[in-house]
Amino acid sequence: MTKREALLKKLSTYQFAAHDLQLYLDSHPDDSETIEKMNRFKEQAQQLKAQYEQSYGPLTKRATDRNNWNWIKAPWPWESEEDC
Repeated sequence: MTKREALLKKLSTYQFAAHDLQLYLDSHPDDSETIEKMNRFKEQAQQLKAQYEQSYGPLTKRATDRNNWNWIKAPWPWESEEDC
């Protein structure tokens, strides 16, 4: 597994965990411990996303700031570096 793939996997893990806790909070809105945990996962996911985008380019079109089509020129996140 390349560093890029490992970083993307770690990012998706934190995003999944935050989303899963958000679903739990739909039925348990007063669980302050879970709210704190979800917020930590979201924060970590944001940091990992920023790290990924700084190293490998934007993950989404929204992450671009100038040319709306630059994001599509890079390899897709699920493509390995060997395929590029």
